[in-house]
Amino acid sequence: VSSRAHKRALDGDKGLNTGGMGTVSPNPYYTADIAKECMEKIFLPTIDAMNKEGRTFKGCLYFGLMLTPKGPKVIEYNCRFGDPETQVVLPRLKTDIEWAEEDCACVIAATGGYPKSYPKGIEITGLENGQKDGVIVYHAGTAIKDGKLVTSGGRVLGVTALGSDLQQALDKAYSALDEIHFDNMHFR
Repeated sequence: VSSRAHKRALDGDKGLNTGGMGTVSPNPYYTADIAKECMEKIFLPTIDAMNKEGRTFKGCLYFGLMLTPKGPKVIEYNCRFGDPETQVVLPRLKTDIEWAEEDCACVIAATGGYPKSYPKGIEITGLENGQKDGVIVYHAGTAIKDGKLVTSGGRVLGVTALGSDLQQALDKAYSALDEIHFDNMHFR
């Protein structure tokens, strides 16, 4: 299945490039025609080349792509998913080979200043209120300090929700974010 990462820190794809401010799955721009082109020109040729070199592979091979006016281009190969991509792909996995039809959205709650310098140790509240209605909150940059949940990284939480369509998934994730608080929290 496909996913789409949003890398810029601010709404409208503005601001600094980050490790990821959120993701959606499926990627609304990854059409059946693009999927077919990727399979024929990127995925199968990659596997064939690896096999010809005796580099057989068992596991998850992640293709990081960029859709350009000249077609899909490979940005990276990875032997794992990136965090935000995993957070929207895995909730859609029903069985080893079957995927849910639902859309999934993950919105990253980041610390003010991210991706540059940012403070740590800021108390996080409301998390128990945000985890409702099928919302999953992944911890990325959190820690326990003096018995309290606090920030410990730039990307603090991945607030993820499934929906019957992308808008419903986004609405559920943003609704959950309304319940979660820490000073200078920002998301897009």
